[in-house]
Amino acid sequence: MDHNDNQPIRKRVALHAEKHRKKRRIWAWVLSVFALATVVVAAYSAYVYVRTKNAIDSTYDSSNHVQIKQGEFNGQRKFAVLLLGTDTGALDRTEKVGNSDTVIIAVVNPEKKRYTLMSVPRDTMAQMVGAETFQIEKINAAYPLGGAAMSMASVSKLVNVPIKYYALVNMKGIMRLIRYVGGIDIRPNLSFEYGGYIFKKNQLTHMGGGGALAYSRMRYDDPKGDYGRQQRQRQVITALIQKTISLNTLTKLDSVLTSISGNVKTNLTFAALQQIALNYRDTTKHAKSDYLHGHNATIDDVSYQVQSTKELQRVSDYLRAELGLKLLPLKNNETYQNKRNVARGFDFSNIATQEYHLYLDYAEPKAGGN
Repeated sequence: MDHNDNQPIRKRVALHAEKHRKKRRIWAWVLSVFALATVVVAAYSAYVYVRTKNAIDSTYDSSNHVQIKQGEFNGQRKFAVLLLGTDTGALDRTEKVGNSDTVIIAVVNPEKKRYTLMSVPRDTMAQMVGAETFQIEKINAAYPLGGAAMSMASVSKLVNVPIKYYALVNMKGIMRLIRYVGGIDIRPNLSFEYGGYIFKKNQLTHMGGGGALAYSRMRYDDPKGDYGRQQRQRQVITALIQKTISLNTLTKLDSVLTSISGNVKTNLTFAALQQIALNYRDTTKHAKSDYLHGHNATIDDVSYQVQSTKELQRVSDYLRAELGLKLLPLKNNETYQNKRNVARGFDFSNIATQEYHLYLDYAEPKAGGN
């Protein structure tokens, strides 16, 4: 078992005014669905339509194709999208794929006219669903080990929530979008300096792409560690959504389209994105933000976040309720490992870092379902 913390342990024609109104609505929703404003959908001018469609088509991941049922995005059905953020360069480069250090479950609930961003800490212990043999790693290792398919399956299994759509975003591309919309305004939740940028707690701060990137990146000087970084990432996402909605026009379409190519991958088709854009725009009115609260632990001398069964159940119940699904008791590898570890003395009420043992005799339960 590799003890290096950076390695896995075991891998889209009416009057002019109407035309622009439609474009704004489409942009506002699509940017919100991906929570990081990274996907552009169709406008109704032929020129813009073709350019937009070509850009979106370039992001489509056919290897993770999903058969979309008729009416699936009719504006009434709820759905989830897994958001993965990497910072290893443009996605079309041939360099080694890095870990997905931002993992967010985005759930769209048209009934309540809101979306939820649920962060999963990058160091969360999880079973790698789809691996050839039984394998437990940090959740951010699922992408380099098995791509988007393993990431979706592993996160889905972790909290028992069906996830079949994803968007993988390069963080630098996202920050370019922030610059193109004129920046965002945020009140920092703490004071710190990072990457040459100074942030003061509760002081309204205008951030361009670079500033927003620095604000969302800092980790080690945050008393909350990675949890604090996740909170700041969700702040950036929400601020960007609100800024996009407030825009009267999108004046730099070419720049935005250019930023998408090579920086986004998704298994949602252009047609699906059009339906989402037209039918779910009201859900941008309200946002909820949450995260899995974990405990510090070491597994074979490597730092992890282990989630208590109670916390996993809380998040599972919330997300399933948002999706209109029946609440079910969690029975997965993590609850099994927790039970065995509690029996041998692991205390989830103790905030100190504790040793956590992996039991490799876990057997997949036959009962359960989505």
